[in-house]
Amino acid sequence: MSQAATADSLVAADNKFPPQIKYIVGNEACERYSYYGMRSILTVFMIQVLLFQEAEATSTYHLFAGACYLFPVLGAFISDRIWGKYKTILYLSLVYCVGHAVLAIWETKMGLYAGLALIAFGSGGIKPCVSAHVGDQFKANQQHLLKKVYELFYFMINFGSFFSTLITPWTLKHYGPSIAFGIPGVLMFIATFIFWMGRHEFVHVPPTKGDGHGLFNVVASAFRHNSSRKPGQKFLDGAIKDHSQEQIEAVRAVFDIAKLFAAISVFWALFDQHGSSWVIQAMNMDLVFMGVEFEASQISAWNPIMVMGLIPLFSMGIYPFMDKIGYKSTPIRRMTLGMFVAAVSFALVGLIQIYLDNGVKLNVMWQFFPYLVITMAEVMVSITGLEFAYTQAPRSMKSSIMSIWLLTVFFGNILTAYVSKLEKVLPVASTSYFMFFAALMAVFAGIFWFMGTRYKVKNYMEK
Repeated sequence: MSQAATADSLVAADNKFPPQIKYIVGNEACERYSYYGMRSILTVFMIQVLLFQEAEATSTYHLFAGACYLFPVLGAFISDRIWGKYKTILYLSLVYCVGHAVLAIWETKMGLYAGLALIAFGSGGIKPCVSAHVGDQFKANQQHLLKKVYELFYFMINFGSFFSTLITPWTLKHYGPSIAFGIPGVLMFIATFIFWMGRHEFVHVPPTKGDGHGLFNVVASAFRHNSSRKPGQKFLDGAIKDHSQEQIEAVRAVFDIAKLFAAISVFWALFDQHGSSWVIQAMNMDLVFMGVEFEASQISAWNPIMVMGLIPLFSMGIYPFMDKIGYKSTPIRRMTLGMFVAAVSFALVGLIQIYLDNGVKLNVMWQFFPYLVITMAEVMVSITGLEFAYTQAPRSMKSSIMSIWLLTVFFGNILTAYVSKLEKVLPVASTSYFMFFAALMAVFAGIFWFMGTRYKVKNYMEK
C-alpha cells in the first residue's frame, strides 16, 4: 500500500466511531428504557395505587431521583480506585436488575422503598462510569468525534425514553404494577447482556490505585501546610511539600469545575419536574385529544421525541449560526442560555396553571409549549455539560468529575423535594410554585454566567 493510501486509511479511521461504541450505545438505549419506563409511572403509582398525598409523592419522587445522582460519587470511587469502569458497570447493573424485580413483586410502600433504593444504587453507581467509558474509547486524534458521540449517546437515551414513557403508563393501566414494573426490569437485563458482549473490544482504562496523592490526600496536605504558604499562593499550593504540581493541578481542576457546576443544580430542580409537578398538572387537565384519551404520565413523552429532533437542529443549525454571527457557541454560553430558557418554560407552565385555577379546563396538549421550551434548555445544558465535564478532567479524575456533574442533579432534586414540603407557602403544582422556580432559575442563570466569564477552560484527552 502506498504512503498516500495509508495516510488516507488512517484519516478515515480517525473519522469513524470505534466499533465497540455500538455495545455502549445499545446498552444505554435499553437501560434508559428501563429507567424512564419505571420512573414515568412512579408519581401516578404512588398517588393512585399506594394512596400518597401529592406533596408526599412529589417529595418521594425527587428524593429517589436525587439518590440516583448521589450514588455516582460511590460509583466513581469504585471505578477509579478498585474495579475500573467495565467491572463497575457490569456488577452494579446486576444490582439494578434486582431493584426492578423487587418493584414488580412487592407492591407495598416498603417494597417501593426497597426497590427504589436498589435501583438508585445500581443506576447511580454506573452513571459516571458509562459517560467516561464512552470517552475512553477515543484517541486524542479523534477528539473531534467526541461531541458527535455524546450527541448520539443522548439521542439513544431519548430513543429508549420515548417508547418507555408511552408504553409503560399504558401497561400500568391495563395490566397493573407487576407487569408495568417487570418489563423495564427485562430491558435492564438485556442492557447488561449487550454490555457484556463488548468485553473483548472495549478499551479498558485500569483503575488508578490509591498512591497517597488523591483528592483528599492533597486537600489534607494543603490544610496541614496552610500556615507555611508564601504570600500570593493559593490554598492548594500548600500541598506542594507532599505532592507534585501535576497532582495539585488535577485536584484544582476538580475544584474549579465543581464551583462552576454548582449553579446548574437549580436547572435540574426544574427539569426533573416533568415527572412530578407537571404530571400532577396534567392529571387536572382534559386528557382527551382528537378522540384519543391519554394517560397524564404519557405526556412527558414529548420530551425525548423533541430531543431527538432538536439535537441535529442545534448541532447543524443554531450553533453554527451563532458562530457565524460572531457569538461563538462555547459550552459555557450554551449552558447559560439554556438555563434562561428553562426559566421561561416554568413561566409558561405557571401561565397554564392560572387558567386552570380560574376554572378553564384546558386540554393537556397545551403542555406541548413548555415541553418544547424546556427540551431546548436540556439540549443546551445537559448534552453540553456531559462533553464539557469530560474534557475538563485529567485522566485520574475523569469519573470523579463526571460524578460531580451528576451531583448537580442530586442537589437539584433535593431542592425540589424540600420545596414540595412547603405546602402552606408553595402548594405543589400551584401557580406560585411554578413561578417561584421560574424566578429562581433566572437568578441562578445570571450567577452561572458571571462565574463562567471567570472560568479558565482546560482540555484533557487520552493520548
